[in-house]
Amino acid sequence: MAPDPGRLRLRSALRAVLGIGSAVALCVLTGHSLAAAITGGLAALLALFTVLDPTVRGQAVTTALLPAVGFPVLALAAVLHDHPMTRDAAFLAVVGAGVYARRWGPRGHSLGVFAFMMYFASQFLHTVAGQLPELYGAMLLSLLAAATVRFGLWCYERRLPPPAAVPPLAAGTGLARATTRQAIQAMAGGAFALAAGQVLSQERWYWAVGATWWVFVNTASSGETLVRSFRRVLGTVLGIAVGLGVAVPLHGAPAATAALVAVCVFGIFYSAAVSYTWMMLAVTVMAGLLYGLLGVLDTGLLVLRVAETGVGALGAVLAVLLVLPVTTHATTDAWIQRTLRCVHACTAEAAARLAGSGTADPSARVAELELLLGKVRASLAPLVHPLSPVRARKGRARRVLALLDDCAREVRGLAAVAADPEASHDDRLAAACRRVEAAVAALTAPGPVARAERYAVAAAPRLHATEPALAHLHGLERALTELADPLRTPGHRPLIGA
Repeated sequence: MAPDPGRLRLRSALRAVLGIGSAVALCVLTGHSLAAAITGGLAALLALFTVLDPTVRGQAVTTALLPAVGFPVLALAAVLHDHPMTRDAAFLAVVGAGVYARRWGPRGHSLGVFAFMMYFASQFLHTVAGQLPELYGAMLLSLLAAATVRFGLWCYERRLPPPAAVPPLAAGTGLARATTRQAIQAMAGGAFALAAGQVLSQERWYWAVGATWWVFVNTASSGETLVRSFRRVLGTVLGIAVGLGVAVPLHGAPAATAALVAVCVFGIFYSAAVSYTWMMLAVTVMAGLLYGLLGVLDTGLLVLRVAETGVGALGAVLAVLLVLPVTTHATTDAWIQRTLRCVHACTAEAAARLAGSGTADPSARVAELELLLGKVRASLAPLVHPLSPVRARKGRARRVLALLDDCAREVRGLAAVAADPEASHDDRLAAACRRVEAAVAALTAPGPVARAERYAVAAAPRLHATEPALAHLHGLERALTELADPLRTPGHRPLIGA
C-alpha cells in the first residue's frame, strides 16, 4: 500500500525474482547439490539486495568483489567446523568486522554483510572443507547470473537521474566514530546471543547471532536499534504463523516450495524499503520453506526460531543500552540540523535562479532534502513508535516531522516556480530569503533558541502572498518559526534528551 514512485520497488522485486531464480536454476542444471544451490541462491540474493552503490559502475565493482570476501570466510567456517570454541570466536570477529566495514560507505557495508552471511550460511548448511570447491563454483555461477540480469538484461538504473548524495555525519576518531562503537556493540550483543542461543539449541544457535546482526544493520543509534529489535521479533512471529499454515503442510515438495520461495523473494525486495516487519515475515517464511527442502522442518523448529530470534534481539538491546551507547539525541539533532541547513541552501539556490543565475539549480538540493528527511524520520522512529512511553516527546517529535514536511513542501514549490522561465525576482524575495537564513541560523545555533530570536522571526513583515514565490517563502518562514518550540524551548528538555 505504500507509495512506489516510478514503480522502483516493483522493478527491484521482479528483477530479484528473475536474477535469483536464474542463479538457482543454473546451479541445478549444472549438477550442483542442494546445499550448493542454496549457497548460490543466497549469494545472488545478497548481490541484488545489499549492493547499493550510487552508480551502476560502482555496483558492478562491488559485485565483482563479493567473492574476495566470500571465499575466505567460507573456508574459515569450514575449517573450524569441528572446533566449536575457535569457530565461535571467529564468528564474533566476522560480526565486528562486518559492522566496522560500514565506515567505508555502501561498498564496505555490502562486503561486510556478504562476509557475515557466508559464515552464517556455513553454519546453516554444516559446511566442511570437502564441499568448498563446489560451493565456490556455485557462488561464482550465481553471481554471474545475478550480474547478467542486473547489469545486462534489466539495468533500469541507467535510465534514472543520478541519485542525490547525502554525506555521512561527522565520523570522529577512535571510539568517537559511530561504526567503531557499533562494531563493539555488535560483538558484545553477538556474544550474549551466541551463549544464550547454544543453551536453547546446540544445532540452531546461529539464529540468535543472526538476529543480533541484522538488528544492527542500517541503524545509527540506540533508539533505532530498539525499534528494529521489536520489528524483527514481530515479523518473525508473524512469519512463523504463516509458515505453520504454508511451509509445514508442503513437506518440502520441490515445485510448490520453489514457487513459494519466489513469492517470498518478491516480498523481501518489495517491502524492505518501507516495512522491516513485513520483510522479516517474508524472510521467516522463506527460511521455513528451505528447511522443508532439507527435510528437517517441523513445528518445534519454528517455535525454536522464535525463541532464538528473541534471544538475539535481547542481545542487541542490552548491547546498545550498556556498551558505549550511541545516543538517539545526538544522532537526531545532527540530522535535523543538516536538514535545516539544506532548506536554507535550497532557498538560496531558488532565489539565485529567480535572480537570473544560469548556474543555480535548486533541484539537486531538493533531492538531497528528501533523503535527509528520510534520515530524520528513521532517527525519530523510536519516539513516534506506538509503544513509546514518553507521550510528551512523542507529540513534539510528530510536530517536528510535520513542520519539516511543511518546509519540504514549500521548498519544492519554490523550486518549481524558479524553474519557470517567466518567473521574476524583486527585492521582497531577497528580504524573505534573508529572514529564512536568520530563522535557520537561530534554530541551528548551540543551546536553546532564545525567546527574543524566536519572536523576532515571528514578527517579520507579513507578506501579501500575491506571487507564488513569495507565498512559498512566507509558508517556509512560518514553518521555521514554529519549529523553535518543539526543538528547543527555554525551560524544556531537548526533543530527544541527552
